[in-house]
Amino acid sequence: MKTLKQKEKLTPKVLDEIVSSVNQINYGEVVITIHDSKIVQIERREKKRFDFKPAIQMEVKT
Repeated sequence: MKTLKQKEKLTPKVLDEIVSSVNQINYGEVVITIHDSKIVQIERREKKRFDFKPAIQMEVKT
């Protein structure tokens, strides 16, 4: 197992990508994949939700 000193440091470019991904998303998640103590992938999964309401309301006759 690597010690803290042996682990790769977080570069400004990677940190900027993470912050940018978080800032660009309204609903969803940012997933950071780490292999061997290194960030190898950043995924942004955005959710788009729609509140559909019927355009025409149906009347029920009784």
